[in-house]
Parts: sequence; C-alpha cells; structure tokens
Amino acid sequence: MNPVAFSIGGFDIRWYGILIATGIMLGIIISQYNCKWREADYDNLLNIVLISIPIGIIGARLYYVIFEFNNYKNNIIEAFNIRNGGLAIHGGLIFALGTALIYTKIKKLSFIKFADVAAPSIILAQALGRWGNFFNQEAHGDVVTYEFIKHFPMFIQKGMNIGGLYYNPTFLYESAWNLAIFAILMIVLRKSKKNGVVFFSYIGLYSVGRFIIEGMRTDSLMLGNIRMAQLISLSGIIVWIIFMVLNYYKCIVKGSACKE
Repeated sequence: MNPVAFSIGGFDIRWYGILIATGIMLGIIISQYNCKWREADYDNLLNIVLISIPIGIIGARLYYVIFEFNNYKNNIIEAFNIRNGGLAIHGGLIFALGTALIYTKIKKLSFIKFADVAAPSIILAQALGRWGNFFNQEAHGDVVTYEFIKHFPMFIQKGMNIGGLYYNPTFLYESAWNLAIFAILMIVLRKSKKNGVVFFSYIGLYSVGRFIIEGMRTDSLMLGNIRMAQLISLSGIIVWIIFMVLNYYKCIVKGSACKE
C-alpha cells in the first residue's frame, strides 16, 4: 500500500492529506446547503470553519503527541510532521469546537445553531479521513486469519496485509459507521427544528461506535490502562443521554414544543 499519491518537485503528496482536504471541502459544500434548514448565515459559518479547522488540526496533533511523547522526545521536530498520520480526532474536535464556541460568544451568535448545521459535515469528513488511515496502514485491529479477511474486497485484503500478516480493518468499520451517522443527521436536520438535537445526536452516535471499535484497535492512545478514546466516548454518550432526557422533560412540561 503506497501512502504517496504523487510527487511535485520531489515533495510527496500523500493520500492522507488529500482525503482530509477532500472531506473538509465536501463538508463546507454540504454545510452551505444545510444552512437553510436552520436559517443560519453561511458567511458566519464559513468564518467559524476557517478559524476552527487550522486550530483543530493543531489540537489533533498536540493531543496525539502528548500521549505518544516518548516517540518524539528525542526528535521534537518530527512532532510537527503530520504527513505520516498521527492526528487524534478527539483532540481536533475539542480544539475546533472550543474555538467555535469562543468565536460565537464574541460575535453574539448561536453556537448550537451553527453546530447543528456543521455536524453532518464533520462526521462525513471523519468518514473520509479514516481512508487516509487505510493508506497509512494504521488504525487497524489485531491479526486475523485469511478466512476472516477474504470476505472483504481484494484492495482491503491487500491494504491490510502488513508484513505478511492480515489485520482487522477497523478503520473501515468506523468509516461505514460514520457514513450511516451522516445519513441519520441529514434526516434529523430536516425533521427536527429543535436546537441541539442534531449536534448532540452526532456526539452520542459517534461515541457509541467509537467506543466499540476502539476496543478492537491495537494503536489506542492510553492513559495508564485506559483507552482514552473509550473514556471520551463514554463521556460523549453520557452527555447525549442527559441532553435527550432534559429535552424529553421539556417536551412533557411545554407540550407543544415537542411538535416542532
């Protein structure tokens, strides 16, 4: 599996970067279309995106390097090289959403309205980004038998053949799960006008899948014996449940609000 798509003047352009950039561009296009469902101003959304994305990438790398610092402490310069992978989505989300929250607070805009619009785009970008992991031959699971891997397309079999051994393509499971969430969120965005339902559904649904799939991976970022992605996913599930319970309670109290 060649992680390099092509070279320009001796500089390698990797599939990892291409897929992340493609996910971002598709996300921006889709968010423009989705703005009308929340009457959100696209220019403000674009400003939020253009500020949040670079900070999110920095956060994704910083988060990864912190937990893998032993691999970088003797070569700090390598910590700035993201072409070979090493972006932690949870770190990216924390920094990007934090930036968006601060921006909307300063501009006196509704964070949750823009978060609802952006949520389908975010999960679609994540789904495409997992294929960057495929080309880098990372984010996979344990060694599996040929009897197991033979049920996948040939290109998956070849990509997951690393050093003569076949590995469980957990990147594929997460990508497929993320695409399913994208479809669900696009429907919910149109069916429900209640602020926060789309965004918190994104947090909850992604967290459920990530918690399960993370348990299969061999390259998890660890805090002692705890897989950090599972810990954060569990927190995301709890936040989702709390939001849904409170939302349901408000529906019971206000009655007509449930019909919106």
